Amino acid sequence: MSGQASTLRPTPDQVLVDIVDYVLDYSITSELARDTARNCLLDTLGCGLEALDYPACTKLLGPITPGTIVPNGARVPGTRFELDPVQAAFNIGTMVRWLDFNDTWLAAEWGHPSDNLGAILATADWLSRNAVAVGKPPMTMLDVLNAMIKAHEIQGCLALENSFNQVGLDHVILVKVASTAVVALLLGLSRDEAINAVSQAWVDGHSLRTYRHAPNTGSRKSWAAGDATSRAVRLALIAQTGEMGYPFVLTAKTWGFYDVLFGGQAFRFQRPYGSYVMENILFKISYPAEFHAQTAVEAAMTLHQTLQAMGKTDSDIKKITVRTHAACIRIIDKTGPLNNPADRDHCVQYMVAVPLIFGRLTAADYEDNVASDPRIDALRAKIVCVEDPTLTTDYHDPDKRSIANALTLELHDGSQLPEVLCEYPIGHRRRREQGLSLLEEKFRINLARRFPAKQQQRILDVSLDLSRLEAMPVHEYIDLYII
Repeated sequence: MSGQASTLRPTPDQVLVDIVDYVLDYSITSELARDTARNCLLDTLGCGLEALDYPACTKLLGPITPGTIVPNGARVPGTRFELDPVQAAFNIGTMVRWLDFNDTWLAAEWGHPSDNLGAILATADWLSRNAVAVGKPPMTMLDVLNAMIKAHEIQGCLALENSFNQVGLDHVILVKVASTAVVALLLGLSRDEAINAVSQAWVDGHSLRTYRHAPNTGSRKSWAAGDATSRAVRLALIAQTGEMGYPFVLTAKTWGFYDVLFGGQAFRFQRPYGSYVMENILFKISYPAEFHAQTAVEAAMTLHQTLQAMGKTDSDIKKITVRTHAACIRIIDKTGPLNNPADRDHCVQYMVAVPLIFGRLTAADYEDNVASDPRIDALRAKIVCVEDPTLTTDYHDPDKRSIANALTLELHDGSQLPEVLCEYPIGHRRRREQGLSLLEEKFRINLARRFPAKQQQRILDVSLDLSRLEAMPVHEYIDLYII
């Protein structure tokens, strides 16, 4: 029996073909998706502006070689940087993900589809500035919104039935794949070139999840998406040169992605690509907390008010039970020392203890000066997480997609407060209308962190008017954010 491998080049894997055909051929007709994409754009940019208050983030930003300015380069909102699109994608992607406050998608694999904005905005801005420089029409913000919808859809649909965390891979692999596909669209790549680009994204080196879990939890989780978006732009640009792709990248026996990294299993799909993910995206509005804890924080805020009304404080608490779903326990149920902000914002006990004590949870509450308060660790030690299989089922139910947590407090005097259950956080589609005004207020607050009043108003005048925003050239919109 021959051991020789066939050298025949196969037709591309169907997964590659489906992604590229969707990106190149699908027309966005959903008004809900486009308006949600606008809200996503504003919220994501606002999260990036807030991150600029944190030196741990800003130390990573700028050109690789200090002082470098790229002619007609992509601009980085809230800064004066003018960069090549690869480095600009890293900057923007790192900013928007730093505080864990942008949108979320929960399924077999979780993630943050707005992370793709790093690649989309950097590429579109760079292309627009260079087009104008040679007398050609620029891209418009409608191109950006459509690319966002498609990137959300690719990342989200791949995540619905396929768990990359179960094999130890980080969800930013899906950011890299989705960003590569939509950047190929923005660059005007042919179908074959786009397939080559997406194949390169799958064959690329992929991030381990270890930086999201004890004992290695660290700040790489805050720049991993920036790394993925910048790599996506680079791979699409490589494909634009005519560089070959790898059509059997997923299914090749022994050496393909499925056999090497996915236990020999092929990807499963729940639905065809459309605009479902953007229409159902989860916004983080009230708290900069890992999304599986959002409802736990809401419940803790309610219980803080209850304790105040009773004339009691956290010192009166004997035990806290968190009835939750499996994903919460898998990702953020932690005991022991928490070594840095990245460790703390992925610990449900920490995110429950802070609001019970202080009646708040902000990005600053993960910093060392707050975390050193001994009351926090004392209260963490009293918190027990218990999985409720029903809540896990509802989490995966496509008609519900709940992210439920329920808190019960037992007090030292022997009394027990009624359980507080929160199934859907503000920002979930089921509470979208309730959250939109708060989302706009969050954006206004973040603009005020960086810009004077007149500049804030110029941004708002365009951003809150969908038709005006869609028609605006990308580079002119980004210029509104330059300091």
